[in-house]
Amino acid sequence: MKKPLVAVIATGGTIASERGADGSSKPSLGGDSLLDLVSDRDIDLRAVDLMAKDSSSLTLSDMQAISSAVEDLLHDPAIDGVVILHGTDAMEETALLVQLQNRLTKPVILTGAQFTADHPQADGPGNLAAAVAAAAESSNAQRGVLVCFGGQTYPAWGLYKHSADTVTAFRQSMPLENVSLNLPGNVGDLRVDIIAIYPGCDGALVDASLIAGAKGVVLAALGSGNATPAVVDAVRRATTSGIPVVVSSRVPQGLLVASYGGGGGGHDLALAGAVHSDNLRPGQARILLASLIAAGESTESIKAAFSAG
Repeated sequence: MKKPLVAVIATGGTIASERGADGSSKPSLGGDSLLDLVSDRDIDLRAVDLMAKDSSSLTLSDMQAISSAVEDLLHDPAIDGVVILHGTDAMEETALLVQLQNRLTKPVILTGAQFTADHPQADGPGNLAAAVAAAAESSNAQRGVLVCFGGQTYPAWGLYKHSADTVTAFRQSMPLENVSLNLPGNVGDLRVDIIAIYPGCDGALVDASLIAGAKGVVLAALGSGNATPAVVDAVRRATTSGIPVVVSSRVPQGLLVASYGGGGGGHDLALAGAVHSDNLRPGQARILLASLIAAGESTESIKAAFSAG
C-alpha cells in the first residue's frame, strides 16, 4: 500500500530558530533538519525550502510566494497534502491568503512553534507531527486551510494570535469554516495599511497612508469599530478618492456592529464610505482587502465579503 506523501514548505519562524551566541533567536534550520523531528514513517515527507524569515518581516510579496508554492504543490499528482511551517506572528494572515487564492483539492495545514528548536520545552516537533498527520487525512481538504497548533486545529477564517508565550497561541473571533471566496489575484505589489485608532486621534495617519500610495486602508478601531470625528473626515477623503477603507477593531472577540454615532462612531464611518468588518480582525482584514483589490472587486463585493452573514 502506497504511503501518503506530504510536502512540507519551510519559511522560517520560531520552529526553525535557534539561539545564537549574541542571545538572539534566528531561523537557522532547513526543511530536511525539521523533518528529522517527525518519527511517524507511515507518511512520506518532502521538504520544500522556500525562505527563512521571521514572519514579522514577511511582505505581501512573501505571502504571495508561499501561496503560489502551495498552488504548484496542489497540482502535483504525487502530493497528498501540504504543510506550511511558518512564524506565529503572521500565521493567520498567510493562512487566510492561501485559502482565498487556492481551490483546495488536498489538505493544507499551517503550523509553527512558540519556543525555539533548542528550547527545553520546544513545541515545534509536536506541532509538526500533528500537522503532518492532518495533511495526510484527505477529508481535511473539505475544511479549508487549517492551523494545527498546541493540540488544537483551527480553520483559517477569523483566526488571531492571542498569546505571546503559551503553547496554545491562537483563538478565533468567529469560527466560520465554509467561507466560499476565491480571489486568485496577485497581492505582491499592493500596499494596504493598518492604522491603529486611539482615543482623540486625528486623521493624519490616514492621510499619510494615502500619500504613501496605499490602495486600501484597514482601521484597527476602538470597541465595535469606532473612531473620532477627525478620522471620519479622513476616511471620507479616502473613499471619495476611490481608496477603500475597512473598519476592524483592536478588541479580539465579538461581532462588530456599526451602530454608534456621535461624529466618530461606526455609524458615522459607514456614512463616510467605510466598510465594517463583521468578524475579521485587522491582520486578516488587511489580507482580505488586498485580495479583493487585486481581484478588481467592486465596492459592493467588498462590503459583502466582510459581512459575517
